[in-house]
Amino acid sequence: MDKLIITAAVTGAEVTREQQPNLSITPEEIAEDVYRCWQAGASIAHIHARMPDGTPTQSKEVYAEIKRLVEERCDIIVQFSTGGAVWHKPEERIECLNANPEMATLSAGSCNFGDDVFFNSPSFMELLATRMKEKGIKPEIEVFEPGMIDNALRLVKKGLLELPLHFDFVLGVPGAMSGNIEDLVFLVNKLPKGCTWTVAGVGRYELPLATHAIVMGGHVRVGFEDNIYYRKGELATSNAQLVERIAKIAKEVDRPIATPNEAREILGIRR
Repeated sequence: MDKLIITAAVTGAEVTREQQPNLSITPEEIAEDVYRCWQAGASIAHIHARMPDGTPTQSKEVYAEIKRLVEERCDIIVQFSTGGAVWHKPEERIECLNANPEMATLSAGSCNFGDDVFFNSPSFMELLATRMKEKGIKPEIEVFEPGMIDNALRLVKKGLLELPLHFDFVLGVPGAMSGNIEDLVFLVNKLPKGCTWTVAGVGRYELPLATHAIVMGGHVRVGFEDNIYYRKGELATSNAQLVERIAKIAKEVDRPIATPNEAREILGIRR
């Protein structure tokens, strides 16, 4: 199997400092957080931008500053979120692509998201795919429900996406697909041959799903966006601590960790 790609999702759009005192907010804080995750073994940084007061933003300028500061520190793959916060408008969500990241997320459908609805219309998905193709940005297909795989494959048939695709299964979001092991196996079995995948387990699902992904040949996303705890009742001290745990588990089962350049090769990213 391929070397293990670890993604660090360091901030997200929902977590607050009140919930996790170690949350990074400013571009400088986020870049330093990403750097520590890179040192711990992460090869992709999944980034949501924030304003100084912690409010989520999709501002091109803020994303560009984060990208600049990260690239000054290390060679990790910078992946921007086009998901933003559930209340961001489509024209806001797509703005971060103008900062030209190597990768960006493409959520392949709509779903309930806690007390809200995460809305992704077919036309918006087509716009994201088109813009990423024009800019040479590698899409990561975000899947919260099984039908989202089929939605992505429809974009392939339209010529807007190309196989093999890279998927991220975000499991355990309240209102969407659960994070049981059989859910992960079901999704993996739906993928076309040659596609790669990562799993992001939300909350208590993070560690068991990550562990199974390591031995199944998939890849792993961890970080405060998905889970703020190291174990039940114990807040994680940093995103790097969560990355380090995955690296340790992988080492125990003899699954080597991919460097950023090795991850680029696995994912077909042309730098």
